[in-house]
Amino acid sequence: MNLTYPHPERTARSAELYAKACKLIPAGVNSTARARFSGWDPYPLFIERGQGAHLFDVDGNRYIDYLLGLGPMLLGHRPPKVTQAVIQAITERGTVFALPTADEARLAARITRAVPSVEQVRLCNTGTEAVIYALRLARTFTGRSKIVRFEGMYHGFGDGVYWSKHPDPDKAGPDARPVAVPQGPGLPAALADQLIILPWNDIDALRAAIDREGDNIAAVLTEAVMCNTGCILPQPGYLEAMREITAQRGIVLIYDEVITGFRLHLAGAQGHYGIRPDLSVFAKGLGGGFPVAALGGRRDIMSLAADGTVSIAGTYTANTIAVAAALAALDELEAPGAYEGLYKRCERLYAGLERLFKDARLDAHVVGLGPVMQVWFSKVPIRNYRDAHRHASHTLFRKWWEGMLERGILFHPHAFENLFVSFAHSDADVDATLDAARGSIAALKAHA
Repeated sequence: MNLTYPHPERTARSAELYAKACKLIPAGVNSTARARFSGWDPYPLFIERGQGAHLFDVDGNRYIDYLLGLGPMLLGHRPPKVTQAVIQAITERGTVFALPTADEARLAARITRAVPSVEQVRLCNTGTEAVIYALRLARTFTGRSKIVRFEGMYHGFGDGVYWSKHPDPDKAGPDARPVAVPQGPGLPAALADQLIILPWNDIDALRAAIDREGDNIAAVLTEAVMCNTGCILPQPGYLEAMREITAQRGIVLIYDEVITGFRLHLAGAQGHYGIRPDLSVFAKGLGGGFPVAALGGRRDIMSLAADGTVSIAGTYTANTIAVAAALAALDELEAPGAYEGLYKRCERLYAGLERLFKDARLDAHVVGLGPVMQVWFSKVPIRNYRDAHRHASHTLFRKWWEGMLERGILFHPHAFENLFVSFAHSDADVDATLDAARGSIAALKAHA
């Protein structure tokens, strides 16, 4: 978009470092989500350090952080008990053994106790890996090949699922029956034949697809809350109907809880909504800021990995750092009243923002569930990806983001990302955020 920051002198050092990085690193960053073309235009901020709910950039600016590393920093930056557990594990034990440790079974017991649908669990390194293995298990268990996935969701960068994340609707077929659109070049066209793409929050579309091809469908892969096109909540009864329909046809229901797992509830989104999927994938909320993922579910499905029928491998899987971090993170998440306090702060933040937008008479909707939220600048409610594509104003979102950034509040500049709240955010942080929003909304109203 070739945008500029309103006061580029505040981030001059970031601009210098970005120019140097571009000479050695494609796009100057190591992930698409940090790239200029993903919203960080004209350059991403370069970070010096994080502490609790705050980030400090190389120019000396301090921000209340709602980016949270795109989600992993559920406990805030450098949570003391997790950090100390990792340091102790490295200094006293080591890092990678390619053999099991007793702590792996301890962690598995903690996960299965927290999430009732998970009877057995395997650790992975990333959410992408876990999704790939979940689909492999589902196809083996059912003897079928096709996967249902939903427009606007992201399930990692595996070739088999990196489709129809944010497609151009003009190329993606009719609303009720989309066609598979690759996220970019390099994905074999033949993989489209194994995908059934559907609109989310439309149970009639799912029912029709299963009526047509149910005997060929191995799995329905979904988030319980759409978190990769902003934050879109399920319509009442939608998740329950999806569970009923898939169970009736012997289709494996896979919940991608990479974002929602251990964040919305100790048992994830499924715990909040009271649904039992067949398989679940967890990652960002599990490790206290360290890379760890998990795949778990029904024993009869997971047992396919017991004798190597389905190989679930990885040199770094269940390394000492990951296991120590996850165990320490669960200690924090299991503390009595932890989620209740977090939800109260989130509700106060959402209510305050809603009131400010309403008073300013701006067409904006604050949509969130616990510590995941987004602000939609739209005249109509957003129920699925195509609603977001057609009705959400990226221009207004960018202006609001710029205003908040100038006032010390950081989140992703793209309207299809999320704002995350951590356990480290305090009531004072919420107050400061609402004060910043008041000024930013007033400036936005003046230019609307």
